Order: sequence, then C-alpha cells, then structure tokens
Amino acid sequence: MMKRIFSVFLALILPVQAAVSQTPDETQARKARSIAQLQSEGVPTIDHLPTIEAESDSSRRDNKAVVERGIALAIVAVKGETGDHAMGETLIRQFDAASFLTPKERALMDDPDPSEQDRVNFTWRYEGVHVMLWALGITPELERPDHICDVPFIANTLRELGTDGLLRRAKLRPQKDLLDAADLIYRYDWAVVNARLKGEEPPAGLNKGVVYERHYALNWLIGYMGQDWDDISTDT
Repeated sequence: MMKRIFSVFLALILPVQAAVSQTPDETQARKARSIAQLQSEGVPTIDHLPTIEAESDSSRRDNKAVVERGIALAIVAVKGETGDHAMGETLIRQFDAASFLTPKERALMDDPDPSEQDRVNFTWRYEGVHVMLWALGITPELERPDHICDVPFIANTLRELGTDGLLRRAKLRPQKDLLDAADLIYRYDWAVVNARLKGEEPPAGLNKGVVYERHYALNWLIGYMGQDWDDISTDT
C-alpha cells in the first residue's frame, strides 16, 4: 500500500520537477557570462565558485539610500586623504550628511587625529563612491578594476550637484545590472585572493585595492547576507 502511494506521489511531482529543470537558471547564466569575460582577459577562474543571489533573493536599495551612501563615502575618503578635521565637519554640514554616516565612519569623523592606517583605509572609499555613482546612472561605466577611479570627477560631480541634485539625477540601474557587476567582481576578487595566497601579484594587471572596495560596495548594493555597511563580507 505504501509503495503504491509513493508511486502516485512521484507521478504528481515529477512533471513539476521536469518543468523546473527546463527553465533557464538566471544565476548559472550570470556565472557563465562572468567566467567567459574573465577568461577573455586572462584572469584565472574556478568553476566550483558558487553563484550569487538570484534577483528574487536580493535586496533592492532605493535612490535615496544609495545617494546618501555615496556622499558618506566621499566625505570619509576626503578625511582619510587630507586628515583635515575641520574640512570634514564642513563637508558634513554642506551635504547635511550627519545621519548618513555609519558608526565606524562617525568615529573617524569625530577623531581630530586618526591613525595613518585608518586614513589609508578610508581614502580607499573613493572606489565605493565610484560604484554608487555608477549604480545611480551618473557614471556611465564601471570599468575593468585595474586602475583607481577618477577622484576629480567624483569631487566635481558632488560639488556641482549636492545632495538635492544627486537625488534629482539618480536613477538606480536595473537589479540585473547590479547583480551582474556583483557576480563579476566576486570572481575577480577570488583571482586576486588566490594570487595573494600563492605569493603572486594580482593577475592580468588587476588592482587588488580597487577589486576589494568594489566587491565591498556591490555586496552592499545587493544586500548580501543582510549586512550593514560596517559589517560587509567579501567572501571568496
């Protein structure tokens, strides 16, 4: 009797399973595109590196959140680059950005004499601003991560538009584009980390700092593991 019931159960679910298996897998297709691009550039890949989230499983940020994140990153990057405490406070007031800062960013801005390492770390956040401006449709292209971003362009853009102008201009790219970029940088980062573990230079001219910062920013954009900005993981 139980065998018969099981046979009926299988008959009911197998057609459904077959239909599902015939549906193109969004995440596998994205992974395949990323691998093909990396291979065309001579960047090492591994097939067993997992896929990232499907569109239905990822978080969608809104324009306001991304604008505020970009402004906060720019302000802490300026503080890191210059060490100028007064300038940092002026920028916070200029962009009305006190509420945009995370706890770690607020600690940097409150410190009149941050450590050299903190300054270096936060100066790299310009790369995150570049990602946010791209995600908002203000920067047209997210180039290959083999060189640092155009900091003067970032400074001019933020100075000319301000917070309100950025919000008016902002149009967050489709989630598919954000996920494509996140999947690609995930695989770039694996190649960079793998080279480091082997005592080698990053492959194909990649800039390890740019790769890391871009991975960090894109993981925030797609809501990776639901983590807040200060706690973003860049697992490879």
